[in-house]
Formats: sequence, structure tokens, C-alpha cells
Amino acid sequence: MALVDWDLATSTAARLGPTGPSVTMGEATTVVRELRRLAEEATEHVATFTGLQPQLTDAPVAVVDRKTWAAENVAGLRTVLTPLTEKLGPKIGDVAAAIGSKVAGVQAGTLLAYLSGKVLGQYEVFGNSPGKLLLVAPNVVAVERKMGVDPRDFRLWVSIHEVTHRTQFTAVPWLRDHFVSEVQQFVAASEPSRQIWQQAGKVLDAARGKDGVSLLDAMQTPEQKVVLDRLTCIMTLLEGHAEMVMDGVGPSVIPSVGRIRATFDRRREAANPFEQYVRRLLGIDVKLKQDTQGKAFVAKVVDTVGMAGFNRIFDSPQTLPRLDELSSPQSWVDRVAA
Repeated sequence: MALVDWDLATSTAARLGPTGPSVTMGEATTVVRELRRLAEEATEHVATFTGLQPQLTDAPVAVVDRKTWAAENVAGLRTVLTPLTEKLGPKIGDVAAAIGSKVAGVQAGTLLAYLSGKVLGQYEVFGNSPGKLLLVAPNVVAVERKMGVDPRDFRLWVSIHEVTHRTQFTAVPWLRDHFVSEVQQFVAASEPSRQIWQQAGKVLDAARGKDGVSLLDAMQTPEQKVVLDRLTCIMTLLEGHAEMVMDGVGPSVIPSVGRIRATFDRRREAANPFEQYVRRLLGIDVKLKQDTQGKAFVAKVVDTVGMAGFNRIFDSPQTLPRLDELSSPQSWVDRVAA
């Protein structure tokens, strides 16, 4: 029996996902067309600014709705995790008996339904190589309306961020396989049937929204913590790099980038109490902190050794930053780029 009923996860996400903003057919067509065009424009800006040249020029761009975004993520997770969970044998059998693959499917679908209303774009790496750039049109439109910003400028700003992720994975040949391998190791190190009982207190803390505790933290084994530290380094680097690039490119091609950034950051901070609770529960607040820490790390390294020196970070898995180096960029410079 599979750990997750992926078909149920897909249908649950589709059923529970929020509806999009009200647009006419003509407006929807215009948004899709412009996002595709701006993604192509962003590709040139990102390559020029970063010095990273994609080795694959045909990585697809998909402008999607919320339901399709969730389905793409379910398909990617299913592709990368199902062969691994099948090899785990009795361990997965225990989990299926204790919780049930259908319950796990509902949980996964509910999470993706929530996220489908929040994500502006994503480079989905778990599906077919080299991955797929997804831009979630209804979320882009909803946010630009709430912020009251110039639509073209905001759409290009978002596109630059997501195209930077595509550039990272298509310009660095080993990065996708390394990232997927780390995720698989994280799953392989799980002992869910034991954790359900041993970590019950932490799960309750996470459900109460206790500071610094998320469901992800509560359900980790010691072995997973080691892998998660490495994954944290990768994700912090990639998010911080994308944040730095979108703001670095912005002033030359996006007239209102200063207002967009300021308004966007205020919107992040002004989440309603329920949304703040959900963010803490799911660990999304941690991701927001990763963006900030990663951007500061990348900016400091670039200031110190230049963009070419920074790009040595992509030479191999050994040149990625270590966890302690994220808060001490000079340590990475001394180890790798000096």
C-alpha cells in the first residue's frame, strides 16, 4: 500500500482550493499571454545580471490556474517519492495501517489547496527533468489588485524571481539531481510509526502555534534533522539568490520596483491572525526568514568577491554554503572564494 493516495490528494486540492479573482475571458487571455512574454524577457535579464547561462533553452513555461498548480505538484511528488516509499516495505505498511493512505492523501491535498491560493510562481523540479516553470495567473492578478501596483511591472518582477530559479537548475547541471537526492534521503530517514507517539507533544505544540515549532519540526527524526540542515542551506541560498536578483535587475527595467517591494513586504507582515497561525503551523514563516537571510548572504558575498566569485558557489555540492556560513558569509568566502 502506498504511503499517500495521490489521486485523492489531487481531487482534495481541487475541491478545497480557493476560487480565483473575477476576470473576463479577454482579461484572462491577456494575462496569460503577457506572463509568457515577460518570462521570456526575464530570461535575458537574469542571464545578463547573474552571468549564469542555462544549458537547456527549452525548459517549459506554464501559466496555470490554482487547480493545475496543485495537480502539477502532486504529480511531481508522486514521481519522485513513490518509488522510494515502495522500497521502504514494512515501514510504509505500518504507516498505512496506522494512519491510512487516504488520510494522508486528504492531508496533502488540504495543504496544497491552501498553498495554491498563495503561490505566485514556482520552478517545479520533481517532475520530468529539467523541471517546469509555473506562473499562477489568478494569484498574480489577485495580489497586484490588492497591492494597487502596476500590473506589467509586478508581473515582470515575479517572473524575474521564478526565472532565476529556472536558471539555477538549468545552468548548474548537478543541482537538480542533488536536490532531489536530498529530499529522497529525508523521506528515507523517516520513522513515522515511531514518531507518531514519541513526537505527540511536539505536534500539539505546533498545532497551538508555539513559536519556533512547526509540524515539520515535530515529525523529524534525528537522521532527518541532519538532512534537513543541508536542504535548508540549499533552499536558503536559492531563495536568497532569487530575491537579490529580482531587486538587482528591477531598477533598470521596472520603473515602480521600489514601491512594489515596499508594498509586498508590508503585505507579508500584515497577514491576518488566522493566516499567521497557519504559517507557523506549516513552517512557512521559516521560509520567509530563509528569503531574508539568504538575500543578505548572497548580497554580502557579491559585494566581497563580485558576481563571478559568488558563482563559484555552484561549482559542486561541496561549494554550497554550510549552515553556519549562512550567518557568516565571510566564512564561505574564506573557504571557497578567497
